[in-house]
Amino acid sequence: METLYTRIGPVKLREVVDRFYDIVFYDSSISFLFDTEKTLIRDKQYMFLTQFLGGPMLYSEKYGHPKMKMRHLPHAIGLAEKDEWLRCMKIACTEKIEDQELAMALYECFPKVANHMMNR
Repeated sequence: METLYTRIGPVKLREVVDRFYDIVFYDSSISFLFDTEKTLIRDKQYMFLTQFLGGPMLYSEKYGHPKMKMRHLPHAIGLAEKDEWLRCMKIACTEKIEDQELAMALYECFPKVANHMMNR
């Protein structure tokens, strides 16, 4: 069965994740939300997105159920933070995936989840 994960592939997905964090860590108004070990957060995001997009259950196998809402509660996420997160992800998707239809299909997975993560 074809999934977004199989369409994008692990190498491109890693490139998207790395580009996203390059933007978030160094060029974003929400960098303060990511004051953590940078390699670990990149790896966790890659593992989570792999399974979220229909690939192997890498995140759950290593860390258990994602419980994303709970894991984000310590971070103040309001409308501005959500919008900035989505802006950064859209840039990463469109820069790293040449097929812009596929890039937008990936990006469109995020707004609903980002809305759910808001807690302020």
